[in-house]
Amino acid sequence: MCATVLQFSYLIASMGLQMLWSFGLACLDGYALRRKRDLQNPVLVSLFVVGDWVTAMLSLAAACSSAGVIVLYAKDLKFCKAQGHDHLPCNMFEISVVFAFITWVLIATSSHVMFWILASV
Repeated sequence: MCATVLQFSYLIASMGLQMLWSFGLACLDGYALRRKRDLQNPVLVSLFVVGDWVTAMLSLAAACSSAGVIVLYAKDLKFCKAQGHDHLPCNMFEISVVFAFITWVLIATSSHVMFWILASV
């Protein structure tokens, strides 16, 4: 059910993109540490800032749209408590939305820090 609702598919895709972006940055940091290279090039930091902003906006949009679907199903339509739909794991959907918002806060913090690093470079 989760992947059939468009907003949850968007949430899955957004978090997948965030995972790839973060893994790529971690690999780049590891490479820079191993080779003792400086990554504080203004062009490179600008790329990091834009990448963090894009992933932050995508994560916020996905979390908000998924939260809207959860509110619609759980509170407005009472779809989760309807007869025959007891197998729908609404609590798990709610937990995934909470984690998406937590992820967005961390990404927004990262993009804010990267913006200030860009200003200091």
